[in-house]
Amino acid sequence: MRKRIAVAVMAVLLVLYLLLVIQLSLRLIGVGEPIATGLGIALLVLPLVGFWALAAEVVFGFRSERLGRMLGAEGEDPFDRVPRRPSGRMDRSAAEAVFAEVKAAAENAPTRWESWYRLGLAYDACGDRRRARGVIRKAIVMERDGRTVRG
Repeated sequence: MRKRIAVAVMAVLLVLYLLLVIQLSLRLIGVGEPIATGLGIALLVLPLVGFWALAAEVVFGFRSERLGRMLGAEGEDPFDRVPRRPSGRMDRSAAEAVFAEVKAAAENAPTRWESWYRLGLAYDACGDRRRARGVIRKAIVMERDGRTVRG
């Protein structure tokens, strides 16, 4: 719950910042000088990119969380047995030991979103966030498109 509150606070702060940038850009456009108008128009691009990025991240978060709940309802998580540090993060060396097992399972079941989602969790546990997000995105697409094989 704390993570959701933190995400909501950051999202609200980002929206406020983007609205202030829009206000500034409209003021610059309203000055009537060519340079100010050009800067104002250029500043309108930043909020568009910001709103798109915020929406994409929130959608990714909801979808990946939904898959996590679905996977949790199905049974065992291989990372439940990985010891954690006092901070709550997984012990990296123990997570790397489980990584090979999870990667082999994903390669043996390439049509199951569950195996790809677990692989994304494994990448995240080992500290490779870029790959983790990519693999979890793949799992989201697979589940959404119904390319999962149960059983």
